[in-house]
Amino acid sequence: MLSDTNNNDETPRGPAIRVASQTDVPVLLDLFERSRIEGQLRENDTGADIDHLVAGYFECKDSGFWVSEIESVIVGMIGVQRVSEDSAEIRRLRVRDGFRRKGIGSSLMEQAIAFCKEKQFLKIVLDVRIERGAALSMFDTFGFLQGREREVEGRKLRDFYLDLYSDTTDTQM
Repeated sequence: MLSDTNNNDETPRGPAIRVASQTDVPVLLDLFERSRIEGQLRENDTGADIDHLVAGYFECKDSGFWVSEIESVIVGMIGVQRVSEDSAEIRRLRVRDGFRRKGIGSSLMEQAIAFCKEKQFLKIVLDVRIERGAALSMFDTFGFLQGREREVEGRKLRDFYLDLYSDTTDTQM
């Protein structure tokens, strides 16, 4: 049984991040649908990339999709898709209700950024609804810069980007 607390002296296991597989698709669809119910999605967001996870993420060497698990239960997900020769988009960052604000989103974001650096992308882009305050704060923490604000179907979105070519953390000794 998965719980948020540990009543014994054992050290609680943190979330494990792994590459998503085809067998995860039903759970990923459930996470996607829950975000629709919570009003996190635009009405025209069909989730086609989740329905076609293998073709949309696994069969492209410059794309990836990961899940976060606690005690073999998927509690979060994130995807990266190549959008141009030198840039990628972070997509589908979701954390199951009840597990938010526990570092799971940050762990998934670290995985996605590390993947983008490994693939030598120069820029990462993403967008988020403005009312998602915790996400906005997390993107700031990771050094994403805020781009334009726009409105899509009555919902305000903010674009973010991270320039990896200016990252000097890997080159300093």
